[in-house]
Amino acid sequence: MKATAQISRRNFLKAAATVSAAGPLLLPGRLWSAETPANSRIGMGFIGMGTQSRGLLGGFLSRGTQVLAVCDVDTNRRDDAKRKVDKQYGNTACAAYSDFREIIERKDIDAVCIATPDHWHAIPMLAALRAGKDVYCEKPLTHNIREAVEVLKAVDANRRVLQTGSMQRSSNEFRVACELVRNGVIGKVTRVACSFGDPGLPCDLAEEAAEPGLDWDRWCGPAPLRGYSSVLCPRGIHQGFPAWRNYREYGSGGVGDWGAHHLDIAQWGLGMDASGPVEVKAAGDRNAKRGAKLVYADGVTLDHGDGFGIEFFGDGGVVSVNRGRFVVVVDGKTIASYKGKETDTSCTAEVRKAEALYLKDAKVRLYVSNNHIADFMDCVKSRRKPITSEQVGARSAICCHLLNQSYYHHASFGWDPARFEFTGGTGDPKWLTRDYRAPWAV
Repeated sequence: MKATAQISRRNFLKAAATVSAAGPLLLPGRLWSAETPANSRIGMGFIGMGTQSRGLLGGFLSRGTQVLAVCDVDTNRRDDAKRKVDKQYGNTACAAYSDFREIIERKDIDAVCIATPDHWHAIPMLAALRAGKDVYCEKPLTHNIREAVEVLKAVDANRRVLQTGSMQRSSNEFRVACELVRNGVIGKVTRVACSFGDPGLPCDLAEEAAEPGLDWDRWCGPAPLRGYSSVLCPRGIHQGFPAWRNYREYGSGGVGDWGAHHLDIAQWGLGMDASGPVEVKAAGDRNAKRGAKLVYADGVTLDHGDGFGIEFFGDGGVVSVNRGRFVVVVDGKTIASYKGKETDTSCTAEVRKAEALYLKDAKVRLYVSNNHIADFMDCVKSRRKPITSEQVGARSAICCHLLNQSYYHHASFGWDPARFEFTGGTGDPKWLTRDYRAPWAV
């Protein structure tokens, strides 16, 4: 029986506002017994219906799910999502809510998709996990380090399946790049360089007149309540991706936005999915927006700068990869190269060339996913961990948060990736979490 069956709706909505920690941190790689019949239709609810979620909704609708409910604090986005679902099914059965807890309490919803601003990831995610629901949540998985640790605990304690929306792992160029590195094609890796944007900024946006149809207090949620800004939350069915992600109260800047993608691939290539760096070195300039480094136990450094995307430097070559771009250099010779402008080849052709040369009899083979949503749906049925499980998503997010804290405080510090705490008297435990606005808490 799910936990929600034992408490009243009123008490549930009250209790779900505070999602406190519970249970030991256990991170097994076991398979869980199937709880969903292999041929059954998975009932889903969607929380946050902005630009990213519109794409995800279409992807899930095409995968044989039964979308039962959508949720958004903006009336226009909420109603638009309901119309799309109803049109798909030829009825008017899809429910539309402004409060995510209405989705969480429904016993007919097996899984939720969360594509809210980052500051609203952890609270509905933890509530869903504890209510016995599987979760697909956008990256970065959490807004701070403590939230990431609580998600790790909740997935294990409740035996749930979680997929992080770090979909680069479901693209061949990234997987093959990491397999080349993991199989020693470029020798011993000494350094990784990742290119992505700036750390988060304190929000100083001017207040604008609010329009009807938006629950602004709920949009702010656990973050500080401030005057409405269309920069943070454009009204209606907006195009593009709103700039809330630039501000540390709601997102984590380019470090958390694109960094969550590229640091994730770096962790994969280094074999660090279950671990992470042991030290963070601050940039030389107090006001720098590039230059901070992550340092791993074997001495490998990961540099935040501007460049190709993700570049692995070994003592015998270099593997460089980004979306639709792929370059491999071994012993000074270019083995494969596609930088997006060549007319006589393609990224796919160059990836296959490198595979044929070096990976035919590879000892290390990485998880193969050709579609991120399909991989999640398959794992919901099989109870296996998906390609970007909670372990992957949480630890990639932690890398982002560690870099941001170094920029925010111009600090270098030690880190214990097993205990999730600063070492050697460095850092400040306050950096691991945030102040939550009541009634919300983690």
